[in-house]
Order: sequence, then C-alpha cells, then structure tokens
Amino acid sequence: MSEKLLTVGKIVNTHGIRGEVKVMPYSDFADQRFASKSQLHIVPEQGSPIEVTVDTSRFHKNMYIVKFKELHGINEVEKFKGALLKITADLQEELPENEYYFHEIIGCRVVTDEEPPEELGVISEILTPGANDVWVVKTPKGKQILLPAIPDVVLDVDKEAKLVRVHLMEGLL
Repeated sequence: MSEKLLTVGKIVNTHGIRGEVKVMPYSDFADQRFASKSQLHIVPEQGSPIEVTVDTSRFHKNMYIVKFKELHGINEVEKFKGALLKITADLQEELPENEYYFHEIIGCRVVTDEEPPEELGVISEILTPGANDVWVVKTPKGKQILLPAIPDVVLDVDKEAKLVRVHLMEGLL
C-alpha cells in the first residue's frame, strides 16, 4: 500500500463479546471518522493493515465503541488491541486557517519569539484536556514543556518547515 495513511484513533481494548472495540480518538472529526459506513484501516503492530468499514459506533466515556462490518466476535478483534486506526490522506478534511491536524504539529520544532529565538524542543504529543489543546514539547534534555494551543502563545505555525514560533507567557516554563 503506497498511499499515505493518517492516524485517526487507536484501539485500546475490546468491548463485550460481539466484536466491538474501544477506540481512543486522535481526530478533531471523530464523529465523522467513526460514523457508520466510514472506511478505515486497522494497522496492527505486526502484520499488514486491513481495510474495515464502521458498522456502528457510539461515544462513551471519552472513547468510541466501534463495531466493524468485517469483524465478528471478541476473538476476531482481540488481536487488534493497540492497533492504530488510519484513513487515506484523500479523506482528510480541509481545515480553516490556523487549525492543524495532529500529524502536522507533532514533530515540529518549537522556537520562542525572542531575538535571537531560543529553540525549546520538538512537539511530541498533543493533549486534549478540555477548553484548548495542549502541545507537549520535549526539550533536548528530555524535559517536557506544556504549551496551551491558544493565539497568545502559538504565534506562527509553518507546516512546510515543521517550525512553530511561540510566545512564552509568564509561568509557562
């Protein structure tokens, strides 16, 4: 499979015995991604990706409970615990200006708006605790800096250069 796949979630566990799985969403369009008839790829840690179609899904305790048309019963889904759910790049939604996909942000270098700019590290993950996302920056020394993804802090995102310019408000470090 040569087309680029983008991660939209992770199968974290099975649910019940009828082949449903608990999915941690990694997508701002989770309702759409896990809607009935959605085409997804299960990408296990070992083995080849398999194409599946969402049969049913429901939101439950910050996760989605998803049933795939092709998989029946707990024995068929158990082996996919820990697998990522991906979509083909052509299914990606166009985003409004100043909104980004997780895969566009993770891996970006982060610099301050000072002169000269100070390099803080690389964005390693994105947390979604509530009101706004939090970008986790891993410093060269292995420490973590938590940056709220708000306009006062995130000044500029250059997706092509994989570079984010931020303003460090007092108390962020």
